[in-house]
Amino acid sequence: MHLEALIKTIKNRRETMHVTQETLAKLSGVGLRTLKNFESGKGNPTLKNLQKLADILGLEICIQVKTISSNK
Repeated sequence: MHLEALIKTIKNRRETMHVTQETLAKLSGVGLRTLKNFESGKGNPTLKNLQKLADILGLEICIQVKTISSNK
């Protein structure tokens, strides 16, 4: 998933749940400025902060390893 899609998913989920940025920041332990920067596309949150946000929003972060094909 690209960063833009991740931002959109988290923001849409927060809005669907009728949770303000302030409330999400408080519940997750992620700084409000960090959350605002992330949602505006200006921030680069740590995986730890993304996990905190996902936990509160009922989301799961999955990491996949891409296979690299060699053209020999």
